[in-house]
Amino acid sequence: MNRGYYYAANGMILNQRKLDAVGNNLTNMSTAGYKRDTIITKTFDEQMILVKHREETSGTFAHAYVDTSYTDLGQGSLEYTESPFDVAIHGDVYFNIAGYNGEQMLTRNGQWELDGEGYLTLSTSGRVLGENGEIYLGNKDFVIDSDGYIYQDGEVVDRLLLSYIDPEGNVNKFGANMFTSVDAGAVPEGVKFDIIQGAVERSNIDLNYEMTMMMNANRIYEASSAILKLCDSMNQKSNSICKLS
Repeated sequence: MNRGYYYAANGMILNQRKLDAVGNNLTNMSTAGYKRDTIITKTFDEQMILVKHREETSGTFAHAYVDTSYTDLGQGSLEYTESPFDVAIHGDVYFNIAGYNGEQMLTRNGQWELDGEGYLTLSTSGRVLGENGEIYLGNKDFVIDSDGYIYQDGEVVDRLLLSYIDPEGNVNKFGANMFTSVDAGAVPEGVKFDIIQGAVERSNIDLNYEMTMMMNANRIYEASSAILKLCDSMNQKSNSICKLS
């Protein structure tokens, strides 16, 4: 009976976490630069279930648990807007932002604007960084080429500061589309990428896949809930029989 409780409760907890992750992915499906999260589970070897105040066991069970949440850094689709303040990346590099919270962060969100002082800015997150620091553009038109060089009046003003993260690397998320990573570093020689002005990278969410994962997790959650109720009912009947006897 104890094993039934453990299995059912464990199934509900695991699949609730999966539903939370899928729900967050679907909520941010239209968020520029968003990278989908998925729950990684692991399984202990069979664990003994100890009976209170006794040394023997009532059996063993295989215990699964949430090990971590993994962020899929795969490329998102590109939406072409023709706005000079929209900038996308095709490749495994990231923009650097001098966050207003004092931290330097990474992002694939290229929906930029000019702040009141004429600096290139990512909304309320912070100023976009170039290799020479924060990028001042004033009120002049600008062009960004495929290598990240920024031109005004035909002259190079700066180059976007870009960081490389291996597609299998780990990142920590801040909000929906800001990251930090101990694996981030300078772009290695030979790594190919394109900076595309006039486009925005959308999320890498596959709606059909997420809906399938949601239905699967929901079915297992409901089944685990039903088993838990059944175990509870059987336990109550067993107690009633013991009292009668």
